Amino acid sequence: MNDAAKTPWHLWAIGLVSLLWNSVGAYDYTQTRMRNMEYLEGMGFTEEALAYIDNFPIWADIAWAFGVWGALAGSILLLLRNHFAVTAYALSLAGAVLSNLYPFVVEPPAIMQSSAAKVFSLVIIGIAAALLYYAHRMKAAGVLR
Repeated sequence: MNDAAKTPWHLWAIGLVSLLWNSVGAYDYTQTRMRNMEYLEGMGFTEEALAYIDNFPIWADIAWAFGVWGALAGSILLLLRNHFAVTAYALSLAGAVLSNLYPFVVEPPAIMQSSAAKVFSLVIIGIAAALLYYAHRMKAAGVLR
């Protein structure tokens, strides 16, 4: 039996959707870290919000990077049916949780305190957890090698 026959259709669907979703996160991270003012102003960011981001402690900055790049790597590895997708998604979830702890340490600017921003943070963590769970199930089923 060939490997493609053992790969469920939903792996391709979830892999592609997660790749698109995580590409948006990677784009946002890159535009923010490169201080693309046109992009940031379009998102409603102020100088106060940028100063807050620029003053992240190293642990929060590293966690954010792991969250973003771990998720993107996980999506690619999932599509490649590689078992390291589980590790990448685990790093992503840890990064998402840790980077979202920082607002409890230092109060963020108003734009980052809205109900929508808080809900979106929870959505990101929820999706990261769901992708880790899915990759783990695919590894247990022998789909990821």
